[in-house]
Formats: sequence, structure tokens, C-alpha cells
Amino acid sequence: MEVKIGVQHAPREIVLESAQSAEEVEGAVGDALSGKSPLLSLVDEHGRKVLVPSDRLAYVEIGEQSVRKVGFGAL
Repeated sequence: MEVKIGVQHAPREIVLESAQSAEEVEGAVGDALSGKSPLLSLVDEHGRKVLVPSDRLAYVEIGEQSVRKVGFGAL
């Protein structure tokens, strides 16, 4: 699923494809915003961690689950 993270005082947003479910991402964002965690920590589909300080979060947009298409489609 695609996750977009807006960071305060940064000109561009962070965009990553995550294998985590929407509920897992929402839980991590909730923990970061409530103060339970000083960092928002997400893992992308390649296993890389993305860490954003909780006090710098502007917004988090959680997209729909992406379905991988395999094969050839009709034109």
C-alpha cells in the first residue's frame, strides 16, 4: 500500500510502498501522535525502515492496498 508522509519544514513529502496493513500503519501513526513513541517507524516493501520524528509530522495519507498485475492485458 502507498503511504505519503508530510514533514514540517520539508519541501517534499515522503512516499513509500509498504507491505504493512492499513491497520498497522494507522496504529504506528496513532502511537507517534499520542506521544507513546518519539518516532514514526514504517517498513517499506524492500525491508527498509523509514523513521520520522513524531513532532515533525504534518500529515499521513494511507492509500488503498495495491494489487500487483501479472501478465499481459488487452489493449
